[in-house]
Amino acid sequence: MQTTLNKPITFDGVGLHSGEPVRMVVKPAPADSGIWFVRSDLEGDNRVHAQFDTTSQAKLCTRIENAAGVSVSTIEHIMAALAGCGVQNALIDLNGPEVPVLDGSSAEYVTAILTAGRKSLDVPIRALRILKPVEVSEGEAIARLEPAETLYIDFHIRFKDAAIGQQDKTLSMANGAFVRELCDSRTFCRQADVDAMHAAGLALGGTINNAVVIDGDDVLTPGGLRHHDEAVRHKMLDALGDLALAGGPILGRYTGIRAGHALTNKLLRAVFADKSAWEWVDCSATVASRLPGAGLRVSDIPALVQ
Repeated sequence: MQTTLNKPITFDGVGLHSGEPVRMVVKPAPADSGIWFVRSDLEGDNRVHAQFDTTSQAKLCTRIENAAGVSVSTIEHIMAALAGCGVQNALIDLNGPEVPVLDGSSAEYVTAILTAGRKSLDVPIRALRILKPVEVSEGEAIARLEPAETLYIDFHIRFKDAAIGQQDKTLSMANGAFVRELCDSRTFCRQADVDAMHAAGLALGGTINNAVVIDGDDVLTPGGLRHHDEAVRHKMLDALGDLALAGGPILGRYTGIRAGHALTNKLLRAVFADKSAWEWVDCSATVASRLPGAGLRVSDIPALVQ
């Protein structure tokens, strides 16, 4: 059955790129609603549907925009948390143009969602079943979806910086793997990139306290890494959040090779453009039991955020 939240959850923080304070309230929503963002700081047409075809060009994050030009940026971490906790329906109210970055991961979102509890709705979960391989590329970057019984994420990155280097990881997202394995992995960047972004007026809310900042061999963020392969884990977190813009869970294997937000969105657009590549299915109890978020308990929250 589909799920929503038991009660509203409030988050206070700053926008990663603006550095401005923002309050976000994630609220319950009826079955078949999907995920909607509402800009409470604006009047008129202030609702934006979290769908692959509402994305607009943005640097370093995922941004959605409605026909009136109202946008919401940096939605990938809250989208990953909702998808990873098996929440298909929510209304997200925020008083600014950007989702709060919090600690740079999805851990605080996941903790709040599981602590507040989820409400079952008497409507089957609708999943997107991938019927044949679809692949897109840009230079050396590749993103691909192919058939599978549940969602797998297979990611590969390679950086010259020794603190990251080459990292490869594959996970089935079934039965809460996102919460246990990925949700606490933070966004990462080079110190030189931080300096350049700040000089260009970007990532003004980014600090060593909400990102893993590296400089060659060194990790500058206090406390160091949460996982030895935290970088690739975060890329997988981002991928789950961006894939959630399909409008429901995906039954398929996603492979990302140096892929980012824009390429994953390009992949979803390519999938939906080919009607022979997909179908919507109502999930049986057996299929639903393999989806992200099925069987989760509060005790699955990583110890570092409990």
